[in-house]
Amino acid sequence: MPVKIAPSLLSADFAHIADQIAAVEAGGADYLHLDVMDGRFVPNITWGPKIIGDLRKLSKLTFDAHLMIVEPERYVDDFRSAGADIITFHYEATNHAQRLLTHIRSLGAKAGIALCPQTPVAMLQDIIEDCDLVLIMSVNPGFGGQRFIPRSFEKLREARELIAGRNPPCILEVDGGVGTENIRGVVDAGANAIVMGSSIFGTTDPAATVRVMRRLATE
Repeated sequence: MPVKIAPSLLSADFAHIADQIAAVEAGGADYLHLDVMDGRFVPNITWGPKIIGDLRKLSKLTFDAHLMIVEPERYVDDFRSAGADIITFHYEATNHAQRLLTHIRSLGAKAGIALCPQTPVAMLQDIIEDCDLVLIMSVNPGFGGQRFIPRSFEKLREARELIAGRNPPCILEVDGGVGTENIRGVVDAGANAIVMGSSIFGTTDPAATVRVMRRLATE
């Protein structure tokens, strides 16, 4: 499966958001990663369905919504209606992960599940067949610009082994602290979707940076 590059809009300049989106599109980005934070599951607060609905008018790229919120089951319908193509929630945020994965798929979206750094991959054993995407957090969720947690390489390898054995089409995504120095490493560990925020939007030419990241990930 080709590697997907997913710039995270959390790190974009929202005063020039249309230009920022156009830049990463021009660079060949595959997804736009949308970090939804509620101030409860994580300390920060970002945006809700209204903002995503407005952003949807600016791009035809796949919208990859990452819900860092408690009780995600209350809100997935709204995010789907707003234009999210992939809806990922946290294993730690709901008591009924399998039911929610099934419901997201019933809405016509791809269903993803995210694991915080302290949550073992083994927790996915009974639900891996219900996942279209597994997201390994390589930082603690809630803030951009954090340093990559080295243990994440092993978690990616563990997740890749589980996926390969039981659900090969499932996407394995990594989010947090990925840049030029380690993007090849996370791909070698099994990731085939890479979320990057400040590593792309913190540069002077996001379009060129997306192209560089893809080359590093695939060469």
